[in-house]
Amino acid sequence: MGLIRQGYVAAPGIGAFWTWVIALSVAVALAFATGGAFRPSGLWALVWGSALGAAALYGRGPAAVAAAAMAGAGIAGLGPLQTGAAAPWAALAGHVATAGFALAGTVRMARGLTPGALTRHEFEAATIRLLTGVGTIFFVAIVLIPFYVMVMTSLKNQAELLANPLDFSIDISRGWALFRAYGELFRDFNFGTYLWTSTYVSLLTVILTLLFSIPGAYAVARLRFRGRATFSRSILLIYMVPMIVLALPIYIAFSMTGLRNTILGLVMIYPVTTIPVALYMLQGYFRGLPAEVEEAGLMDGLSRLQVIWKITLPLSLPALASVSLYVFMIAWNEFLLAFMLLDDPSIFTLTRAVAALDSSEVPRQNLMAGAVVATLPIMVVFLALERFMTRGLTAGSVKG
Repeated sequence: MGLIRQGYVAAPGIGAFWTWVIALSVAVALAFATGGAFRPSGLWALVWGSALGAAALYGRGPAAVAAAAMAGAGIAGLGPLQTGAAAPWAALAGHVATAGFALAGTVRMARGLTPGALTRHEFEAATIRLLTGVGTIFFVAIVLIPFYVMVMTSLKNQAELLANPLDFSIDISRGWALFRAYGELFRDFNFGTYLWTSTYVSLLTVILTLLFSIPGAYAVARLRFRGRATFSRSILLIYMVPMIVLALPIYIAFSMTGLRNTILGLVMIYPVTTIPVALYMLQGYFRGLPAEVEEAGLMDGLSRLQVIWKITLPLSLPALASVSLYVFMIAWNEFLLAFMLLDDPSIFTLTRAVAALDSSEVPRQNLMAGAVVATLPIMVVFLALERFMTRGLTAGSVKG
């Protein structure tokens, strides 16, 4: 353990591991983007990464020289990235990207290290920076690779998919013909109607959830009644029962009452799954609001409902925005209940419509286009409103 804590051992080790991770990441990215046979070279990644880590001990200048030598060696076929018979421009981009990212990461992770013995704090800080970088790449890849495959597949035609299903590069010379699957989706598969159905079902779910959860959360947070503590702690107990266990009883009950295969039935059951989490989020936020403000309103002659409407709700807009966004995402992405209760194609939600495309009679590019249409709107909404969600989730964490 003492040897590992020597800077001349730790820095080359960090550089070697980081360079191999970068070479693997660049190889995967270029293979998906160009269809070329890119792969990392474990031996050369260790050699060049060790040299880069050792150079980083002495500053950015020596590290930059080592990275430039790594890129040059890669062009000569002796670098951490093996390009096979890839196009020259792609190979050059791969070597430069590998050297650049390896340089930036290694210099950052080796910051504060010296050739001699390292303190425990210095060694652990460098290790944490390395693990953070590797973890970031890993989780970004988990998210981006399936989405990239989905989008690229939706832009291909049937002949290209049959020729090589694993080639995820696209021919941009096709122009607008790349989006042919999307046109067919809205023209032949009625996806415009499904998009509208999912939108208003999700909005109705948000409205109904807020109508029930706001007074319920306020009562738990502010009023005193028998069983209040037990109710507060048991709000999320419904999530201990898997929805698949409730599927058959819900199906039977809705069939007997005529609510199956109706939008009304869907709008009635969705809030059942979202109200508990909304109650839990809002009651924590309401507890964090200063009670003195509401008491002042009551002393001025306002009723309890007027206090909620004129004082509590305006102060709770960040929490209401975050709850609304969260509930909207749950309703938009819900599949099990929609699949179980809806049989009429004219009232399908997007998730149910995408499942209907999973057939041997429907080309794979149309299925992937449907998945993109179902994913992209909620992704845009989340990215646009994410700051409100973050603010609402954390605003009630500190009282007053």
